[in-house]
Amino acid sequence: MRIVLQRVSSGSVSIDGAKVGEIGPGLVLLVGFTQGDGEEALGWMAEKVLGLRVFNDQDGKMNLSLVEVGGDVLVVSQFTLYGDTRKGRRPSFVQAAPPEQAIPLYERFLALLREKAPGNVESGEFGAMMDVSIVNAGPVTLVLER
Repeated sequence: MRIVLQRVSSGSVSIDGAKVGEIGPGLVLLVGFTQGDGEEALGWMAEKVLGLRVFNDQDGKMNLSLVEVGGDVLVVSQFTLYGDTRKGRRPSFVQAAPPEQAIPLYERFLALLREKAPGNVESGEFGAMMDVSIVNAGPVTLVLER
C-alpha cells in the first residue's frame, strides 16, 4: 500500500464537472494498492495517517496530528502510484492490484478512516477519471508505504 499524503488548506475531487468530494483544512491522500495488501496494511496505514504529526502547533512546529487539529480527509484512489518507469517510456502497472482486489481494500480503508477521523472523510470514485484540486499547505507532502 502506498500513499502520497499532502497537508492542505482545501481539496476537492470532481467527475465530469460535478464535485463529488470536498474538504477544508486536513489531508488529501492519493492511495494505491498492490498485490498482497490486506487488513493489516490497511489498519497500520489508517493509524499512521490519523496520528502523523504534520500540523503546526502554536510555535509553528509540525507537532500536531489530524486528530488533534480536527481536520478533514479526502481519499483518492490512484493505481498509478505503482507505475514502474525504470524500463522504456511507457509505465508498467503490473504491481498495482487489479480492481477486483483493490476496490474492497479502498472501501475498507475509507471505513477505517471514517470510524476514527475527527472531521469529514470524503472520497473520489474508484476507477473514474477525476479532476483533483489540492491547495497544499506548507507545502507538506509525504510518501507512506507499508
